[in-house]
Amino acid sequence: MRYSHLTSRIAGEGAAAWDIHYHAMERKAKGEDIIVLSIGDPDFVTPRPIIDSAVASLQAGATHYADVQGKLRLRELIAAQHRQRGGTATPDNVAVLAGAQCGLYAVAQCLLDPGDEVIVFEPMYVTYEAALQAAGATLVRVSLQAEEDFLPRSADIEAAITPRTKALLVNSPHNPTGQVLSREHWQVIADACQRHDLWLISDEVYGELTFDDEHVCPATLPGMAQRTAVVDSLSKSHAMTGWRLGWVIGPETLIKHLTNLALCMLYGCPDFIQDAACHALEHPPQELAQMRETYRQRRDAVLSTLADSEILEVLTPKAGMFMMVDIRRIGLSTQAFADRLLAEQNVSVLSGEAFGPSAAGFVRLSLTVDAELLGEACQRIERCAEQCLTTTI
Repeated sequence: MRYSHLTSRIAGEGAAAWDIHYHAMERKAKGEDIIVLSIGDPDFVTPRPIIDSAVASLQAGATHYADVQGKLRLRELIAAQHRQRGGTATPDNVAVLAGAQCGLYAVAQCLLDPGDEVIVFEPMYVTYEAALQAAGATLVRVSLQAEEDFLPRSADIEAAITPRTKALLVNSPHNPTGQVLSREHWQVIADACQRHDLWLISDEVYGELTFDDEHVCPATLPGMAQRTAVVDSLSKSHAMTGWRLGWVIGPETLIKHLTNLALCMLYGCPDFIQDAACHALEHPPQELAQMRETYRQRRDAVLSTLADSEILEVLTPKAGMFMMVDIRRIGLSTQAFADRLLAEQNVSVLSGEAFGPSAAGFVRLSLTVDAELLGEACQRIERCAEQCLTTTI
């Protein structure tokens, strides 16, 4: 039997990147001592008041169809949060979708046509390529250099723009590097978008998990609200990955198109989950600050454990729940190192190359286990690096 061409556009390296994680989880399910650092799923429980609000909503009968665009109260709260960050959104500028990944896919479907080019900074999150290719668009990579802390250069952006360029897709705070774009970086991007009449798709799911630098939403810059689609969710900030609740903030016409797409794809997000999201935004749990501080402490634990390493170097993240470890001195590909690390030391990380060739020589580890276990994992990583170095000399 034959399948559509879409099936090939949504497969490939991005999907295969998770193979090592799936293998680690299979071994862990069998009772093996595996430290899983290969996925960004918070190890915190969703704050109890949010869970209780969902239960209460269910018991009150919120088990029917919901507003396809998202219930008004939730859109009001999302818009209010955006205005607190300097934006101008109203509820009509918000579409509620089943997580940020769904939001990204939906935005791509509503903005892009076959043949359009989308500029993406690379390394990049592994699903971006498939989400863009599903719309028939072509992903154009702008490489970020490790020697420049994986931050973009304006000349590289300009050089990548062609008559076929339709949009830029930018993620800040950044996965996998944890870097945060400054207001100056965003202004360069905004100027390019306005000068060349481009859309900006802004993935901001780690915006609430900054440690050092402030998070700037580019839609708040002059002239950018009408050409920016902000993709966000509660998944990372509120430890709600499994709830599948996210949103897009953008011009009203885009929101209408997204709602039409949701009508034929999702038919709205569950009402009781939207009620829980309302509670999360209206009554921010005290655990949020605690979770952010815990990630900071875990980051510092990794930095401390590997500070004296003569083989490994660590890029200090400014936000998020990931860290990039430089293994280039070993002289081994990062995928080969990741495979060996899991096989010999029972630690799973992702190869940097899964995020693009610019991250060759790095592995990404997640800060989703406690500091003590992270310290143990780092010792195992260094032990594996020493053994690899011995065998490659």
